[in-house]
Amino acid sequence: MSEGSLGLSIGQLLRDVLKERSLSMRKLSELTDIDTSTISRIINDKRKATLDHLEKFASILEIPLAKLLQAAGYPVDHKHTIRSDYDETIQHLVNTSELLSADLSIEKVQLQLTSYEAYVQTTEGRNRILYDFDKKLKQAGGVGPFIDQIKDLFTRFTMQDVAKRDLTVIGSALLYFIVPVDIIPDYIFAVGYLDDAIAVQIASSVLTRNT
Repeated sequence: MSEGSLGLSIGQLLRDVLKERSLSMRKLSELTDIDTSTISRIINDKRKATLDHLEKFASILEIPLAKLLQAAGYPVDHKHTIRSDYDETIQHLVNTSELLSADLSIEKVQLQLTSYEAYVQTTEGRNRILYDFDKKLKQAGGVGPFIDQIKDLFTRFTMQDVAKRDLTVIGSALLYFIVPVDIIPDYIFAVGYLDDAIAVQIASSVLTRNT
């Protein structure tokens, strides 16, 4: 197959999912705001799905983005890892990756985290984390070496067995992961979650200093 996936092509994958869920291409078009003719060409393997298409399919159909990317022929490196000593390694990736915006910096991620601190302390903010975390995690499809850490932070947040300041730090990192306002769009695989990994590391570093 031209897509080069190890299993189904993106067209066959989408056909199977739509059939399983009794969804028409027209309905998928309404849900994703992607033209029906475009969806038809993708499903019939007559055009390549863009990253924007795949992100919308992943969100609406609740399919791991990584699975769609692989089926569509995008490079997926599940073995990519980042060392626990993030500060040097992540900044190196920020400095050297050609796919990243020149505006990305640890300082900008920190600023975004700070902006979430007040929201974390509201009922709406807490509920956003509790109700939306699993959906976002599923959408991420287990992508990124920070996944175990973000799960651990969520567990600590739900237990509420930490100091108020630490709870705010944890909640800010979780909101950064959940809210779709990233410095790097999440669909830019596999660096799309790099800024989320930076946010997790910043929170972890603060928590370590507070112990």
